[in-house]
Amino acid sequence: MTEEHRVKIQNSNILNALIEHVEGRRDMSSTQVSAALGLLRKVLPDLQASENKTEVTVQSVMRMPVQPKTVDEWKSQISTQH
Repeated sequence: MTEEHRVKIQNSNILNALIEHVEGRRDMSSTQVSAALGLLRKVLPDLQASENKTEVTVQSVMRMPVQPKTVDEWKSQISTQH
């Protein structure tokens, strides 16, 4: 279907006719309703529910501080952190 056909369908009164039919203001045969719905499906997105399964994997690297071997090393590390 060309873009020109899509524009013609969008600019037509198909949707209005279906709404009027549903509201009881317009008589339409089942064939007309089916044809109108078929044309609308060509231009309107289908809003059916879709399922999206996504798996996310996060990896991170953490470096642990070097363990001080003496009290003086520990004090030195603590003093530089503040």
